[in-house]
Amino acid sequence: MLTVEQTRTRLLDLLRAKSVFHGDFALSSGGRSEYYVDCKLTTLDPQGAWLVGQAMHTLIRREEAARKTMINAVGGLTMGADPIALAVGMFSHHAQDSTPLRVFSVRKSPKAHGQTKLIEGNFRKGDSVVVLDDVVTRGESTIAAINAVVQEGGTVAFAAVLVDRREGSRERSEAMGYSLIS
Repeated sequence: MLTVEQTRTRLLDLLRAKSVFHGDFALSSGGRSEYYVDCKLTTLDPQGAWLVGQAMHTLIRREEAARKTMINAVGGLTMGADPIALAVGMFSHHAQDSTPLRVFSVRKSPKAHGQTKLIEGNFRKGDSVVVLDDVVTRGESTIAAINAVVQEGGTVAFAAVLVDRREGSRERSEAMGYSLIS
């Protein structure tokens, strides 16, 4: 197994090689940028998923210990958070955590049929969760996921992201009372 620093270095190298593009891009926040980060090219890659799972699992467990809290589950708004959450959950199982992290996914709107859920997967009312995201600019996806978890009866311990573009997402999350770490 790689050390924490080796994992982080390899993940950053892989993100730079596979997921960073230069040009003129429209962002989901409505802004424009000279670079674009498409983390899914890394998080949906087998090596990338393993590195993401290990790096984020370590980050979450360290933060959990520092805050003296217990995290039950990880997830976030579908699409960006899904592969990250699954990678973390799988690594949690592999690491033989005494309480492996469960995984959930937040829909953009409740399903119109079946159980009409807003949150899919292994989320339970009362869970303490970490909301995940791949890339944040202003934090709208992260905030939407936080609001959904709270609406469905969970508590958010904190949010964790792979890439923070540092354009206000951390400040917006903190203004709502939630720290965002990357």
